[in-house]
Amino acid sequence: MTSTGTFTFDSPGDAARAAELRRVKTLATLVLAGTLALFVTAKALLHLHPVFGFVAAFAEAATIGGLADWYAVVALFRRPLGMPIPHTAIIQSNQQRIADKLGEFIEVHFLEAAPVDAKLRQIDFGSFIADWLRDRKRSADLARFTLRLLPEAVSATETSGLMTFITRRITTQLQSIDLAPLVAGTLRAFVLEGRHQVLLDDILRAVHQSLTQPETMAMVRAKIREELPTLLKLYRADAFLVKKIVASATAFFEEVRSDPKHPFRGEFDRLVLSFVDRLGSDRTYADRIDGLKRDLLARPELGDLARNIWSNVRSFIERSASGETQVLQQHLTRMFMEAGEALAGDSELRAEINQGLVAVLRSFIADQKSGVSSFISDQVKAWDMGQLISLIEINIGKDLQYIRFNGSLIGGLAGLGLYTGEYLLRLL
Repeated sequence: MTSTGTFTFDSPGDAARAAELRRVKTLATLVLAGTLALFVTAKALLHLHPVFGFVAAFAEAATIGGLADWYAVVALFRRPLGMPIPHTAIIQSNQQRIADKLGEFIEVHFLEAAPVDAKLRQIDFGSFIADWLRDRKRSADLARFTLRLLPEAVSATETSGLMTFITRRITTQLQSIDLAPLVAGTLRAFVLEGRHQVLLDDILRAVHQSLTQPETMAMVRAKIREELPTLLKLYRADAFLVKKIVASATAFFEEVRSDPKHPFRGEFDRLVLSFVDRLGSDRTYADRIDGLKRDLLARPELGDLARNIWSNVRSFIERSASGETQVLQQHLTRMFMEAGEALAGDSELRAEINQGLVAVLRSFIADQKSGVSSFISDQVKAWDMGQLISLIEINIGKDLQYIRFNGSLIGGLAGLGLYTGEYLLRLL
């Protein structure tokens, strides 16, 4: 049915059904005419033999029964012979009431909470979603569809002020975070995993490399010369001392790096853990870290960095949506397929999805069922009843015509029975 309330009759088999209906109607009319002709003939021949009385009684009742059922079938859809007889054209006359009752019936019996809930629970939404996502073509189509929406979503985010709101919320949340316990916990885990020893080795290596640089050695030698007496300077004691210092430091560094249980490493452990403890409990450290955090968040460079990152993300999304690059689309396709695989293997998650969708759909249907009832009622009221009746007749009219055959047969048999009884009574 189209939006104008009209029907089309081009569905498969409509033409064949219409032709069959015309054939059965013609046959039923011929049967009625035949019983009428048989009645007239039998009445005319009644004087020849009593058997014609039985034939006339059967034909008369069959004609009456056929006429009555013809009237009943026609009156259901239209006015017999176009006459304004009361209680005919029943469907047309009660279109408004039928529409209201149909909507009410759908609302009460089809959209009631219990049957709706039972039907929804029969559907495995989770498996359907998993199977849908596991199909590469469908996931690729979903990825392309998502990419087409992303540029508009990005533009809407920028023009609606949502980006400013999100930025302020993130900044507010970052400002409210107490970093001292977080940093202390991170450093403690760092120490417990032994990663600080690797850092110590890197520091010792860096110090050693710096100490053995010619520039560093020259600077240390110059400082030593300034502190030495003049007599020792004459014997180049500064060069000797520098070499001894470097050699001793090199030996110490090598000894610490090669011995995992060197006492210096234990001292370094205690030093770091002591710092971690103070960091987690000393309010002075917490205030200093909080101050650094506020200064960092207030830096204009941070805002410029965020805007630059956002601009790059937007440009990448636009290029992906235009097909210039396939990286994001391929990533989204793979992500959707992996999500489908994960969902297919997680029965608990599928059960949660099913339960959630059942709850949402059940609530939605409960809220909208009165609207569905009104929609159905309004649609039926807007139907072209002439076309609707033609559609009904095409589909069930053949069966209704057989009522006329049955009426003629049953009426004839009833008439024959009554006449036989009357005849027997006369003989008595």
